[in-house]
Amino acid sequence: MKRLFQVDEAEVIAGFLRNEFYEPDFDRDRAQFDSLVTSPDLKDAQQNALRRALLFRRRGHMWRELPPDTQWWRVQPDPEDIKRIRIFARAQWLWIGRGDFRAETIVRRIRKHEYPRRVESFVQKIQRIRGSITRSGDTGPVLLIGIDDLKPMVVLEGNHRVAAALLDSYDRFAGLNFFCGYSPNMAKSCWYRTNLPSLWRYLMNRLRNVHDREADVDRLLRESALPATPAPVSANEVGGSPWKQDSELLRARR
Repeated sequence: MKRLFQVDEAEVIAGFLRNEFYEPDFDRDRAQFDSLVTSPDLKDAQQNALRRALLFRRRGHMWRELPPDTQWWRVQPDPEDIKRIRIFARAQWLWIGRGDFRAETIVRRIRKHEYPRRVESFVQKIQRIRGSITRSGDTGPVLLIGIDDLKPMVVLEGNHRVAAALLDSYDRFAGLNFFCGYSPNMAKSCWYRTNLPSLWRYLMNRLRNVHDREADVDRLLRESALPATPAPVSANEVGGSPWKQDSELLRARR
C-alpha cells in the first residue's frame, strides 16, 4: 500500500458526507447545506464542524469506534494489496462471504455465481454500477481502515464500489480514490475486528450517545451564527439535484 500524503480528518469527513448526502436522512438538510457539502472549504473550521455534525446524524456511532489516534492518508493500492482488503461482514455480504470476506473471495464468488438466490438482487445492484465507475475517481472516496501497511485492511465505506471495480479489472479498482485510516489500536474497533470486547464498547458508546451533542447542527448554527446558503429551488424540488439522480444506484455504490 503506497502512502501518497497525509490528509486531515476534516477532508475525510467531507468526502464521507458527500457519499451519504443522497440518503433520506438528509432530505430536510439539502436545501440549506447543499453548497456546504458539494463545495467544501476545508480551511473553514466552522464549515468543518457543521459537516462533522451532519455526518454524525447518520454515522456518529461508526466514527466514534475509530481510535482517537487514527491518522488518515491518501493511498494507492498495489495489486498485491487486494489480498489484504476485506469487506466488512454485514447484511448480504454475510451470505456471499460465508466466513471469508476478502475482497478477492467475494468477487470470485460473484463471478462464479457461488451465492444463494436470496442475494441475487443485491448482486445485480453491484453489477449495475460497474459501468458508472471511471478511472477519474469521481465516485467519491473509499475509506479503508488498518493497523499498518502489512496487516489486513477493512473497507469502512465503499464496499459496493470496491467489489464492482474489481469485477471489472484491477485498473478500474486502482482508479478509485482511497483514504486509509491507520492506528496501532485499530483492532479495538468493532469495524476492524468484531469480537465481544469491541461489541461491548460499541454498545456502551451507543448508550452514552442516545442524545448526540456532536450531531446537533442547530446548536452549532446558533453558536457560530454561520449563514447557510440555500440551493436553488429548481435543483432540489424539481429533480435537478445530483442527490435525486438514481438514488438506488447511489445507494448501491456504498
